[in-house]
Amino acid sequence: MTTASVLIVYTGGTIGMVRDPRSGVMRPMDLARLEEQVPELQAMGVRLESISFERPLDSSDLGPEHWSRIAAIIGEHYQRFEGFVVLHGSDTMAYTASALSFLLEGLGKPVVLTGSQLPIGSIRTDARENLITAIEIASARDEFGRPMVPEVSVYFEYRLYRGNRTVKVHAERFQAFRSPNWPELAEAGVHIRYDRSAILPHRDRPFKVHDRIDTGVGVMRLFPGIRSTWVEGLLGSDGLQAVVMTSFGSGNGPTERRFLEALRRARERGITIINVTQCDGGRVEQGRYTTSASFNELGIVPGADLTVEAALTKCMFLLGQGHRGEALSERLKNPIAGELTLA
Repeated sequence: MTTASVLIVYTGGTIGMVRDPRSGVMRPMDLARLEEQVPELQAMGVRLESISFERPLDSSDLGPEHWSRIAAIIGEHYQRFEGFVVLHGSDTMAYTASALSFLLEGLGKPVVLTGSQLPIGSIRTDARENLITAIEIASARDEFGRPMVPEVSVYFEYRLYRGNRTVKVHAERFQAFRSPNWPELAEAGVHIRYDRSAILPHRDRPFKVHDRIDTGVGVMRLFPGIRSTWVEGLLGSDGLQAVVMTSFGSGNGPTERRFLEALRRARERGITIINVTQCDGGRVEQGRYTTSASFNELGIVPGADLTVEAALTKCMFLLGQGHRGEALSERLKNPIAGELTLA
């Protein structure tokens, strides 16, 4: 049986930090010496190689250009490896995972993002387990020899989630992520138990890496007492092409005339607005209440059960592919990589 091969891509973040024994200062780990920090890797029977960003970044500094770079690295090495593990800071991991799910069209191999809440060199670290299990998942095959999880995912604290369904929910707990509107893809205990019904089916489309992202997108969070002048200011921003509007409950918002007029003028200027809920779970049902009926009349796109992270990165991706107007609205309503559930 051929030894599975996994490429580790280190972008930065807590997981790759170790304490310098002389100065006591935390510094990025040399991935070439990864097995010194995690000796269990030698017993896994997986051939590992690694690539690191020249300057590891905190995830707060990771953005669209880095998403494209990660996608390009995976594309360049796609034929040589059975799976990929991306080490990434947890703060914006859900954004990167969502973006990669769109940029890696026709993906047929595992791309597992993981990180940690404590550095890999800490005594109580969660980094070792997250890394070891992420590698195991990236190299796992089903009974037909096919990748077990042929999609972009996030592994954290014994659970595997679809990347574009994931949100970070806690700044301190080891269980930092949730997937509010989609089942876990796997749970790691004594055995790793996969929920095959939740995992994307194997796709027969050609694999293609996209590299164009348009950042002309904003996020507008509604709140009680929101001033129409603030809404007008945001919607009047130069270069704005699309807005993710996070609304109340099942998609509701103020019915104040000036607020709705600001939305109307934005729509008339060709700005696409997609409506997603602020709630941790559930979906937008635009028009169910009178407080969202006007959104239908304005041509605002109901975002179903998209997360904010998935909605934002999907807008950036589709704009980068040249979609505008009705074409953009229609593409936003339909799933590309399992990011939303059709009613």
